[in-house]
Amino acid sequence: MESSALIFGAGSVGRGFLGQLFSESGYAVVFVDIDEPLIAALNARGAYTLRLAGLTGVEDLVVGFPRTAGVRALDARDVEAVAAEVARASLLATAVGARALESIAPLIAAGLTQRWGSGETAPINIILCENLRDAPDVLRRQVRAALPEALRVHLDARVGFVPAVIARMVPIPTPEQRAADPTFIVAEPYRVLPVDRAAFVGEIPPVAGMQPVTPFVAYTDRKLYIHNAAHAILGYLGYRRGYTYGYEALDDPWVRERVVQALAEASRALIAEYGFEPVSFQEHVDYLLLRFANRVLGDPIERLARDPLRKLAPGDRLVGAARLAEKHGIHPDGLALGIAAALTYDHPTDLHAVELQAALARDGLMVTLERVCGIAADEPLASRVREHYNSLLG
Repeated sequence: MESSALIFGAGSVGRGFLGQLFSESGYAVVFVDIDEPLIAALNARGAYTLRLAGLTGVEDLVVGFPRTAGVRALDARDVEAVAAEVARASLLATAVGARALESIAPLIAAGLTQRWGSGETAPINIILCENLRDAPDVLRRQVRAALPEALRVHLDARVGFVPAVIARMVPIPTPEQRAADPTFIVAEPYRVLPVDRAAFVGEIPPVAGMQPVTPFVAYTDRKLYIHNAAHAILGYLGYRRGYTYGYEALDDPWVRERVVQALAEASRALIAEYGFEPVSFQEHVDYLLLRFANRVLGDPIERLARDPLRKLAPGDRLVGAARLAEKHGIHPDGLALGIAAALTYDHPTDLHAVELQAALARDGLMVTLERVCGIAADEPLASRVREHYNSLLG
């Protein structure tokens, strides 16, 4: 029987990262999605094209061919087919976005019910590739609730909910690319997938590029407060300056200086919190800025800036980094500018940006700052944000 890896979500992370790693590791790759043209195209071809756009060149890979394992796709609305695939899978993964975890939990529960009903008791692990700090706990609760009560006792011993750090940059395909080939996806070549070693149940499955690490929180915070925070600030400041792509914003000395300032504040805070070695940490930051400057990748500002409500949440990339800086006596002025820039984001097609601007118009800055970001009006951080906010709008 072939080993299969079932991936919930055939989008940027699913096709642009996980599919490659699992296929190279010898797994048959099965995607679960709701995009009917994409599902049909993947099934018709049994493979897809992944273009790796690096700083020094471009390489096209065909994921799933000529390997015999290949690639398949299922419609998430076909509960019976998805459950059957969960029941026989060797490994599961999610790349659906934090807001969609609730929709896949019943599918996983149905599959586990079928799996255990057949007498299979071997552990299975779920690699969670979501930008949500407590994604494993959220999905575990939702799967537990969807399981028959008699089976809930087995969940912790038989299923590992394993968080991962996704640092590969994968822009959304353009309409022209999608029209030419719905399966086509572009990504940078970076291929390191840190996962929480302590979260696995049973043996850790062999996956190319996967690095089980501990303590995992240090790596999640580094990704969130360095990579994600810098991307967000680049997006919001780039939007204010009228740019289309992230690399254009980074070429602007005014934007770059402020991104670097915020990164310096977050770096000092993370080094103080977790004891990272300063020289290697700075090398990590410098390499990240090189990757942000990748013109071939063409990462759009809209992708970097989308969903400001989530990115402004108290524990997320901007406010969370600022809080960690404050904890260690570091004045988060650059991070406060990032928070202010996010609050000004008003792209008309981003529903969460529209919602944020409606709240600001209705309740004012300080009330919105406390409700959305958890920053009280009498805090020094609120004063810094307000100054930058007024300056950006002025």
